[in-house]
Amino acid sequence: MVRAAAPKKYLGSVVAVREDLRFDAQRLGDWLREHVAGYQGPLSIRQFDGGQSNPTYLLETASAKYVLRRKPPGVLMKSAHAVDREYRVLSALSARDFPAPTPLALCGDVSVIGTMFYVMTFVPGRIFWDCTMPDLSREQRSAVFDSVNATLARLHSFNPTTLGLGDFGRPGNYFARQIARWSQQYEASKDTHIPEMERLIAWLPGAVPADEGLSSIVHGDYSFHNVLIHPAEPRVVAVVDWELSTLGHPLGDLTYHMMDWYRPAGVDLRGTLRDKDLRALGIPTFEEYVARYCERTGLRVDGNFAFYRAFNLFRVAAILQGVAHRLQEGNAAASNAQEVTTRIRPLAAAAWQEAREAGALG
Repeated sequence: MVRAAAPKKYLGSVVAVREDLRFDAQRLGDWLREHVAGYQGPLSIRQFDGGQSNPTYLLETASAKYVLRRKPPGVLMKSAHAVDREYRVLSALSARDFPAPTPLALCGDVSVIGTMFYVMTFVPGRIFWDCTMPDLSREQRSAVFDSVNATLARLHSFNPTTLGLGDFGRPGNYFARQIARWSQQYEASKDTHIPEMERLIAWLPGAVPADEGLSSIVHGDYSFHNVLIHPAEPRVVAVVDWELSTLGHPLGDLTYHMMDWYRPAGVDLRGTLRDKDLRALGIPTFEEYVARYCERTGLRVDGNFAFYRAFNLFRVAAILQGVAHRLQEGNAAASNAQEVTTRIRPLAAAAWQEAREAGALG
């Protein structure tokens, strides 16, 4: 995995390792020599900036580059930051030539760098911060969106059991389980009262669509900032950041990914597509993008998109509340964590607006 050290238009610049996230490079080098085939030092270490969860590092030697992803130090919330799960799903997918980094070694010995971590291959590529991709031509932009759509459709087409991931999560009841999980984590990490979040926590469980039977491998955070585009060509070369992956409903993954189409302006620095001239940009409409995904997967989508939009906006608000909690605890992964936490209230308000469109009262 890599988030390219590139101009600011791309997310994921490489910076010096923050003081609170440093570790003994010599000890890591000794471990790499023993566990990663072909490794030869000396070792240089820098940190990818931008991710909000598991700290990620670029490891460079004279002959190779690697990426290390670790649990953050400090007190962590239960079940969060499961880098061993990331390692497992990457192992299964890379064996099927799915565009993802190849995991090389997992370390559960916390004495090496202080927390569990794994090392994977470095994949050069571009990550677009602005979802309108202003530096691309209309044709390039269209090709990128289509490749991202095809990649997600391929992920959802895998049989989890065939991949050896039949027990990677509990099948069925995905939305109910996700609502319960993020409601609990929100309650455990909140530091102020947000009325819209309380209303959503009360309303969402009873609004879950009746058909919960579909189950596939879901990424959990399939966004343009977690998809690497080839350095020169408009196609996906790797999907990164698998911390939230599990067995789940593919439409949850699809509609989360499509938040760029319905995210209100001003709640995310990545912007929104909802007020853009999509035809001029060469970007498909929400309906066109869904239709192309359904052609590729054979799935049918019901029309209850307001529920999906409310659910996903709520989920992001709950996740960012966890970022705020880690900031208070002093173990937030990114340098912009303080800014990110200001988005919680606007996201909650937008989620409640969608919930009311879906039939919520109040």
